[in-house]
Amino acid sequence: MADPRSTAVQVKAPIGQLGGGFMISREAKALCEELGLGARELYFRGRCGVLGECDADVVTSVAVFFPAQHVEDNWNGGRKLPVERAVELYAEACRAWGRRKLGGYDGCARIAELLQPVVEQAASTGAPLFAGWRAVPLADDPPARAAQLLHVVRELRGGLHASAVIAAGLHPLEATLATSHDATPFGLAAGEMIAKFFTWPEPYAKPAPDIVARRAAVEETTDDLMTPVFSVLNDRESDELIELLRFGHGH
Repeated sequence: MADPRSTAVQVKAPIGQLGGGFMISREAKALCEELGLGARELYFRGRCGVLGECDADVVTSVAVFFPAQHVEDNWNGGRKLPVERAVELYAEACRAWGRRKLGGYDGCARIAELLQPVVEQAASTGAPLFAGWRAVPLADDPPARAAQLLHVVRELRGGLHASAVIAAGLHPLEATLATSHDATPFGLAAGEMIAKFFTWPEPYAKPAPDIVARRAAVEETTDDLMTPVFSVLNDRESDELIELLRFGHGH
């Protein structure tokens, strides 16, 4: 039987991937082309538009792992798309992705049913994007509803993780580079690939052992912070959610 902390640990990978999958999907790409926006312009306006129309520095404060200039350029570059509309369109891309990826999976309705109380009862402290996305109306159909709730839970962990990184005294780039040292086919550590994806300028310093240790501790802290979030589920429901996400992850 999974306790809340074990649940937080076991669901983080599938929720991370299923909750964020739509952001790099064909649905999001089609939307960029339709609107004449760059991929990151839509990303920041759509994802962070729940903050309302604000200065780029406000967006930088929540987009912790991106360089400030990159956030500013893309947030301001996407201003032709009003934030309310950006959020609507981004939410619809999430729902459409859910219908395509999870539409054939019978577990969707139950995933949504289990995640809804998790989302509704979680504290929003330190997770402004989670709070913003929690306020976006949910789709009625199970695959779209599940995709949306997965995204919202992902935003919660993301906000809490950013707080843990800052509290550990790590620069976001240091935390990114120390994410993993598994070799990749490109001859780069996984952390370097992520840093490149986030557009941090190269060359990258190899993280010192103390940085790697602090980054590992941050992961534990994030799991600790997510533990109360899953305490609304009983052991049987937790086991069920873990199992459903394991199968859903393969879709």
